[in-house]
Parts: sequence; C-alpha cells; structure tokens
Amino acid sequence: MVFSALSVMSVKAQSTFVVTLDDNTTYQTIMDFGASDCWTADFVGKYFNDSQRSQAARWLFSQGVDVNGNPEGIGLSCWRINLGAGSAEQGSNSNIADETRRAECYLLADGTYNWNKSAGQQYFMQQAKAYGVDHFLLFSNSAPVHFTNNGLANNKDNASGANLKADCYDDFANFIATTAKHFADLGYPITYVDPVNEPAFNWTDGQEGSPWQNTEIAKIIRELDLALTSKQVEAGIVIPEANAWDRLYQTCSDYNGRASNQIEAFWNPANTDTYIGNLAHVVKAVAGHDYWTFGSNDTLTSTRSQVAAAAGKYGLQVMQTEWSMLDKEPGTDTGFPSSYDAASEMDIALFMGKLIHVGLTYGNFSSWAYWTAMAQSMYSQKNRFELIRLNATGDDSYESYGDLKKGGTISATPNLWVLGNYSRFVRPGYTRIGMTGGADNIDGLMGTAFLSPDKTKAVVVFVNNGTVAKGVRFTTDILGASLKTIRKYITDATHSLSLDATLAETFSPDTRIVIPQRSVVTLAFDLGTTAGISELQWHQPARSSAVYSLDGTRVAESADDMSRLPRGIYIVNGKKIIKQQ
Repeated sequence: MVFSALSVMSVKAQSTFVVTLDDNTTYQTIMDFGASDCWTADFVGKYFNDSQRSQAARWLFSQGVDVNGNPEGIGLSCWRINLGAGSAEQGSNSNIADETRRAECYLLADGTYNWNKSAGQQYFMQQAKAYGVDHFLLFSNSAPVHFTNNGLANNKDNASGANLKADCYDDFANFIATTAKHFADLGYPITYVDPVNEPAFNWTDGQEGSPWQNTEIAKIIRELDLALTSKQVEAGIVIPEANAWDRLYQTCSDYNGRASNQIEAFWNPANTDTYIGNLAHVVKAVAGHDYWTFGSNDTLTSTRSQVAAAAGKYGLQVMQTEWSMLDKEPGTDTGFPSSYDAASEMDIALFMGKLIHVGLTYGNFSSWAYWTAMAQSMYSQKNRFELIRLNATGDDSYESYGDLKKGGTISATPNLWVLGNYSRFVRPGYTRIGMTGGADNIDGLMGTAFLSPDKTKAVVVFVNNGTVAKGVRFTTDILGASLKTIRKYITDATHSLSLDATLAETFSPDTRIVIPQRSVVTLAFDLGTTAGISELQWHQPARSSAVYSLDGTRVAESADDMSRLPRGIYIVNGKKIIKQQ
C-alpha cells in the first residue's frame, strides 16, 4: 500500500509540499535505541535516594504514560553496560584521577567472582529488566587488570597494541562469557557482548581503555566465540565500536593506521589473518560511533553514506553504539549556532535529532545509542554529555560537580526527550519505509517513517531544523480505511515529549498537524486492524491493580472499582480486560 501526506503552510510557512509514504519501499529493520550506563549509574544506584534513582530509571526505561497521556519515560530498547576492569579497586593507583570513571570488576585476582560488585550499576540493570528493555549489551573498555600487561586498566606506557598479556586472550574471553552467562541465567536479555571499544585510541589515562590492532581484535573475537559456545551463551558479538565512521571504510593515517579499514579487515574472507565473518556468534553488523564526523552537512551525509555502502558490500547492518557532543561545535551550515556558548540546551538536543535522522537515512543505521545516560554538567558544557543531569548534594549551582557519594538530585535534559521521540515509539523490529516529496531537507523539515512488523502501527518522526513551522495534513488515502487513531508528541523549548491533547485521537482526513519550528514531533498511528483495540506496551517495575484506559489514563484504583466504568477495554496488570456491561 502507498501512504500520502499533504503538507500545508502555516501562517509563517514558506512552502507547500506533498509527502508520500510507501511501505512497498523498505529499508533497514530497527534493532534498538539505547544508552550507556558509564560510569555514573553505579554512583546513582548506590548513593542517591530511592526517589531519585527510581525516577531516573523511569525516565530511561518506562513505556508507560501518566494520567494526562504523556510518556513517563523514553522506553529505551537497549541498555549498554560497562564490564569494569578493576580500576575502582586500585583507587588512586589506577592512573585514573576522576573517581567516577573508575569501574569495579566482578573477577577477583584469585580467579573467583564476586557478583555483589557494581551494586549501583546492577540496580539499573534490574530496573531495565523490570521495565522490559529488550536488549542488553555488555562491553569492555579494558581486560581485567589481572590480565593486562601493565597491571592497569589503561595504556599508561603508550604501547602500540593491546594491553593484554599474550597468554590471557582466552582468560579475557572466558571472563566476558562467564559474566554474560551469569546474567543471562538470571533472566537478563544479554543480546550482545563486545570486548573492544574505540581501539584506535591510545588510552594512556583518564579512564579504562586499550588500543587494539586489527589482528589482535580478530584473535580475541575468535577466543570469545569459542568461550560463548563452550558456555552455551546465545549472545552475539558486536565489533569494533570504531571511534569514527571513516575508520570502518578506509585506511587512516592517524594512530599509525591502527584499527582502520575494519570492514574489509574483518568481513573480507581474503584477509585470512583478520577475517571473522564466519564465526557463529559474530553479529552480521558493524558497530561504530558518531563522533568526529558532524562538523558540516557534507561530512554528516558523506561519511554515513560511505559506511552504509561499505557495510552493504558484505550484507552488514550498521549499529551506532555511542554519541555525545564531543569535538568542536558543528559549523553554522548545519543550523547550529555560532558557538557552544551561543547554543541553548534545545539547540544541542535538536542537533542530536538531526544527527539521528541523517544516520537513519544516509547511513541506514539499524540502531542508535547515546553515550552517558547520566552525568554531571561541567565547565559550561550544558547538556552535551548526558540525557539526565546529576547534581551532588551540596552543589550550589546549575553546573557544579561535587561528590556523588553524598547523593544528589537528577533532572531531565532536552536530550532525553528528543531521543524519546524515536526510542519510545520506534520499537525493535519496526521497518523504515519510503518517505519522499519534501520532508527531506536537513536544513529544514526532515522526516522518517516506520511500520511495525504486524503492520498495525505506523510511526513518523519529524525534525524541524528550521525557524518556520510546517503544517501536515493526511488525506484519506494515506493509510486507507484501516486508520483509526493518531497521536502527536512534541519536544521543543517548551515541551518534553508532550502529548498534544488538542489533536483529536480519532483520525479525520481534514486533520491539520503543525510541526513547530525548532522541534521534534512524533506521530503515532494505530492502523486499527484489531477491531479498534489499540495495543499498549506496559512495563512497570512492580505489579499494580490499578485500571487504565487504552491511552494509559488511570481510571480506577483497582479492578474492584470497574463496576462504575462504562463498557469497553481496559488494562489491569498489563493485560487487556473487556468489560461487557
């Protein structure tokens, strides 16, 4: 079927255009949208009070809605979990000055495991599991310090290759496999593991990390594949989490060419020293980070197009597993202000929305993840590095960064809600479908459309990078007679993934939808193929006897009170209940 949408000018609009959505034209299948727990999740889980830490979990993981129909959270479908190497136990001897960047290790020097380590980190793992997060990705910045050449979790001596003893590759692999099995046996959805992170960098200090040559990466992947098979762990291996897209498709001169041209190295069978594409656990996907390649519109589009082409040569999906706003501010040709000082928090969040759009459309990305889910705002950095801002108890300013071990408070940044315009509604298994005719201007209005696997739901996400509002009207032929409901969610300078209650949920061909200037808007459609029943995924950390309508409104405190409700369909404990009289 072909869907059409007529875009009509608002009072200030400068163009009229028609957008066509076509599910006969399909692109990538979405794997997930996620974020990382590095490193402060452990501190929040340990030292913040339950009200603050549970709110953080709700914002990150919930797919529920409040009494007004606004999303409680952004419903992340992937939680990227750092497997610490033991720098926290080393304290000030770790060569990591910032205590919040050290990490505990489950593996002890005597070869035994202490599964009580990283208690705060495990709190968020438990919450993610309870809320129904689909995928967990366990990743290592460094091998455990017991296995490294220098006894540290980073490359203090600036060696050119992996900080891993030659006889400890199998030990490191078994550590990852054992940890994955432990949590999988506890019911956690351990979907992916990754033993290396940004292998081109030197990682001489500042955090856990190790450089890797491509031959060394291939060696650890082969050992990890054997270890996962031996322990009967079903998780897939994701590599190489390159720090920038160009390292995946060309040979780079920096860092002496280390860890570059990696798609050819790992997936071209002719490269016998490094080929790992035939291993059972290796995911048919290449992972990289969105850093260092967003300075101009040309760089944004060309690098992502090139990685998509290089990945497509070997039938690989592209996974964007990490981004925050590192590097110099983007050029003004991208629509970003002239400097970070001149940028507002919404400017920063809106640029992320544009970045996600470009990744999905030019890079054909199947997944997209943010770097630090929670962090303190330092050095006038605003919201460049977090979804949720942390303030330690006693902080006396918006940007101060005291001791998190004293506890503290959290606050949501616009980044959280912009990511939620995608993550909350575009779920694993949704397919991006064709969208042409006007909403493809990365300096103005850009849009992507998705269809659920059973074709009962459609989602359209618009990013309006311009200073002019746009109006969109969907005609009767857009989704055929099956279209039943439409909901609109807005994130801009004054809205935080807010339901537009002024828009009637019942679809009308005359409905005119405004996409405000400098905003991200999600339109969620129910195609009504289940006799008008609107499916609602409802995940809560604890069971509740309260009764909810299909739009998530709490209508009764318990099932005992349903007698006063009219006939209809309700949700109790996550299940649909039909009240017939």
